[in-house]
Amino acid sequence: MRDDIQVMGILNVTPDSFFDGGKHDILQTALQHAQSMQSAGATIIDVGGESTRPGAVAVSVEEELARVIPVIKAIRQKSDIAISIDTSKPEVMSEAVAAGASIINDVRALLEVGALEIAAKLSVPVCLMHMQGAPQTMQQAPAYRNIVQEVYDFLMQRAAECQQHGIPADYIWIDPGFGFGKTVEHNLQLVKHLSRFTESAYPVLVGLSRKSMLREILNVDVDERLAGSLALATMAALSGVKVIRVHDVKETVDAVQVCKAVSAVQ
Repeated sequence: MRDDIQVMGILNVTPDSFFDGGKHDILQTALQHAQSMQSAGATIIDVGGESTRPGAVAVSVEEELARVIPVIKAIRQKSDIAISIDTSKPEVMSEAVAAGASIINDVRALLEVGALEIAAKLSVPVCLMHMQGAPQTMQQAPAYRNIVQEVYDFLMQRAAECQQHGIPADYIWIDPGFGFGKTVEHNLQLVKHLSRFTESAYPVLVGLSRKSMLREILNVDVDERLAGSLALATMAALSGVKVIRVHDVKETVDAVQVCKAVSAVQ
């Protein structure tokens, strides 16, 4: 287990995200939530202006910028906490970093036209996530021959391409992409074999918070998935991940602290 695990707080400034859509799409409310997550122990705030839940509708560059830039500026004026921009659009990456973001978190692994080149120029850490398909269609019929190997190979390939474009290896994080073009069985396989990823050369970020896999396992709605989320966060921490991306910051920080305490015992 890593002793430097970070908890990333999710700040969706969208009307349609699966758990908190519409809760933080007013600037003052978004800022208050960011400050609350920092106080609870988050060391990164992940700001997103476009929902990537299954079936989500894409938004324009202009709309996404209008949602995220004022929030990033407001957080940066109040705090020096690390801010990541959750986007796949190169224009949004550039404007967000100029506004104060210091990490790019891309569910499309810098595959959009121009994204890799812009990310290299911005010279900030990038998180590359695996997704089969696109949000609009990714859950219709996801299929793999070997889920762990295929996701791993994709992420290693993307990381290598990033380095070829000038992004340093120590600026690259990887994310298996739980719930993005994967069945419950696929997700469980990835959880069970997370060490395959954490033993690579790259820090691993995971986003398991309140995901639909918990609905299938526990038969509960999104508001009742905290216990399941903490169980997954605990397993991720013990598997050696670097960053755990969550809605419930305080509870996850507590879970990570317990994991650290147990791991520190000789």
